Amino acid sequence: MPPRKRTRPNATTMKMVGAQLAAARIAKNLTQKQLGELVRLDAETIASIEQGRRALMPNVAELMDRHLGLPGLLAVAANEMPLVDTIPPWAEEYMDLEHTAITISWFDNQVVPGLLQKESYARAVFGCRIPAHPESEIEALTASRIARQEILNRPTPPTLSFVVWEAVLRDRIGGDEVHAEQLTHLRTCADLPDVSLQVMPLGCSSHAALDGPFTILETPDHQYLGYAESQRGSQLISHGDEVSILARRYAMLRTQALNTEHSKGLLDRLLGET
Repeated sequence: MPPRKRTRPNATTMKMVGAQLAAARIAKNLTQKQLGELVRLDAETIASIEQGRRALMPNVAELMDRHLGLPGLLAVAANEMPLVDTIPPWAEEYMDLEHTAITISWFDNQVVPGLLQKESYARAVFGCRIPAHPESEIEALTASRIARQEILNRPTPPTLSFVVWEAVLRDRIGGDEVHAEQLTHLRTCADLPDVSLQVMPLGCSSHAALDGPFTILETPDHQYLGYAESQRGSQLISHGDEVSILARRYAMLRTQALNTEHSKGLLDRLLGET
């Protein structure tokens, strides 16, 4: 059996650059074969670049800029292409689904859920990573996380349910000022009409999600999908039986956690201690 082809670590970026090339070529009314003749490549190679299967080399990008009348855009893209995507392909599919979801149920026992993070807190979370991210990557990851929160401003926002372990609220990731800002933001979010925020208290005698954090979302066509991340990977879960297990765990979590009013009270007490 032939070895399974591995996805390149910067596959998403390659697809984006390829799409830009295809758009510029079409705007000039050139076929892939015609462009290939101009830059001394065959049509198959041009197609591979446009589809994100082959990297655009800087010297070729300069020739393409010249023939497509672009002000160095492809050359910049080719020279600055990262070795690894800022957002890995395995997470990108989930984020696309999250953007259009009509319901999201989210349990987290490590950090504040991404959709509820303040920018300073998100930056501090990414800054905790070992090995450390370069500063430029921390900024890019932070910007991407905050951009995801635009779904809260949709004309009809999704219905959001969060269960968060109390330890997450007590940890002071980023320092006292960041901690206080994040708690204040959570308290504000807890009053939003489409948001339910519950806290799983410390010292509980039963816990339905000891395997770790997970998310369940409902698509506009009412398909339910699960998503889970671990130390070195993630999984988008679509099989009905597996999603059902997550749904049952989440339902039990909500009965074990503090109700929404008691959760708001806990947030108020924590804010009083900051």
